[in-house]
Amino acid sequence: MTIIKNQTKSLYKAGRVDTFANLTKYLFDKILITCQKIYSIYNKNMGKILLVSQEDSIICNFKNLFGKKPYKFKNCTDEISIYDYIQIDPPDIFILDENLKFSDIKSTIKKIKSSLDNAQILLLTSGENVNDEISKLVSGFILDKFSENLIVSTVNTHLKTKENLDKLSEKNKDLADSLYRLNVLYNTSSQFAGTLDTKKLIDYMIEGLDKSLSFDLTCTIFFGLKKEPILIINSLYDISEELMSALKLRAILNYKSLFENKNAPFQIDEKTLKIIKIIKNPNNKFTFSIFQYDNMFAPIDLGDNFFGCIEIFKQNSFTTDDATYFQTIVQQVSLPLKSAGLYQEIIEKNIELEKLERVKSEFISIVSHELRTPLTPIRNALSILSSGRCGTLGENAVKFIDMAKRNVENLTSIINDILDINKIEAGKMDFNYRIMNIHSVIENVKNNFDCVAKEHDITFVTKEQENLPDIYADSHRLDQVLTNLVSNAIKFTPTGKKITITSELKNADDIKTNSYFENEIKDLKGNYIIVSVVDEGIGIKKENLLKAFDKFTQIENSLSRKVGGTGLGLPIAKQLIKAHKGSIWCDSEENKGSSFHFALPVITESIEGKTIQKELL
Repeated sequence: MTIIKNQTKSLYKAGRVDTFANLTKYLFDKILITCQKIYSIYNKNMGKILLVSQEDSIICNFKNLFGKKPYKFKNCTDEISIYDYIQIDPPDIFILDENLKFSDIKSTIKKIKSSLDNAQILLLTSGENVNDEISKLVSGFILDKFSENLIVSTVNTHLKTKENLDKLSEKNKDLADSLYRLNVLYNTSSQFAGTLDTKKLIDYMIEGLDKSLSFDLTCTIFFGLKKEPILIINSLYDISEELMSALKLRAILNYKSLFENKNAPFQIDEKTLKIIKIIKNPNNKFTFSIFQYDNMFAPIDLGDNFFGCIEIFKQNSFTTDDATYFQTIVQQVSLPLKSAGLYQEIIEKNIELEKLERVKSEFISIVSHELRTPLTPIRNALSILSSGRCGTLGENAVKFIDMAKRNVENLTSIINDILDINKIEAGKMDFNYRIMNIHSVIENVKNNFDCVAKEHDITFVTKEQENLPDIYADSHRLDQVLTNLVSNAIKFTPTGKKITITSELKNADDIKTNSYFENEIKDLKGNYIIVSVVDEGIGIKKENLLKAFDKFTQIENSLSRKVGGTGLGLPIAKQLIKAHKGSIWCDSEENKGSSFHFALPVITESIEGKTIQKELL
């Protein structure tokens, strides 16, 4: 009582009990709990025995044996009294006299066993003509021939049995409870893994806490993807406006207490904190006594990532296991919340990138068009001047006009490359597929570059396998690919060296390349025509091979800077070959030349008398 008195003074001073009614209720609750504990301790080690007999001599004998500690002895004579004792003070041992004048003693035994787990029922009998069915139902027998010591020993043995069975039941109950909670943790973790919706993640966390802890009320401060502070109230009963204001203030103070010596990641106050209230049973209401409930509090964070905090209230005291489950579930939700935040950032970045890509495409299209429009009249004007229709030109004038024409052609080529790569990325590149032979493309490119190669004193030859099968392709686009490869070879091949175009038929299993391009050919199946452009130029370092096919990339060396270029030729070639269900790759060694190869599938299937390439249909 002294302890209760001191606790009451402290609570009154702290303002936890502010009215006489609340103080009275608090004192009554404390006294009731204290009395229950005292009663429990007093009765813990006492064996409770109920004798059911209508013989005074038997009652007297058993009262003499068990009327003192450590036993608590009771007796009754009728069936109704048995059930009263079961409800008020359940016995550990029932001793039933076989001579009871009940309508059905067997039915009585069954009711006792159904009402009390582990009940020990002993039948007091002479040992003659015991009913077999009753023998199977009772826990043991006390013969009227037993000595007093043997009777006491029999009762003590069954009391010990009852105690052991109770301990086993309690352990089984704890085990079942642990298994249930582990199942809740597993299911909650599975739910966490199945979504990147932050609101659902918080809902799953609260649902898991409810299933494993059966809370009365939770207050969760959560900062959503838009960093807006939200107070989520999950309550068993409804909450008055006054109590809601108190809970709101308490949640804000709890949040701020986490960052006493440093800046809080988010600033919140009563005006900015939005409330979401979820009530299970709106017919009842909580009072301010909720603050007398046991509670636990934890931040929802992961390293430097802070997502919010949660406080949970329960009328009954939380156990150590409860605290473990609480912390585990709160910690489990942190990682998927971080993943959800990163996922949302990726979505937002992708939206920004898509916008930038559209702006870039529109810009490139407009600029390219505006550049190409004046180039046509410039080219025509230069052609008229060089034809002599405007008068005879001097040697220097002709030289400068030819120079201007070459630069106009170069600028036109650059603009076309930019437009092509833009079309390819937008999926708007047009293709005109038809049955054709690769020889026509190689011959056309060879004829176009013969003069250029002679100007640079480069030997330009072709080595084609005879009778190559047809392919299903766009000859103009293949011409564009091969032109890019030969043009690059001429740019990077010194005078006096050689460039060779080869073609041959190979099975996919026989196509070999270096480790950098193994992924490019791994999915090839069947027969392919391999076209290669081999030069004796400056070559490429091994570590730079993959960069050769990147947009706007030029491998750094003095010659590449000298020849210039957009760096779009090879990326365009790669996309065009990919559109033909083929692959492109290169082999090179610095200062020893390079070889660029592309593979095109041959025609493999005939439908309705027409030989076609199935993959391109």
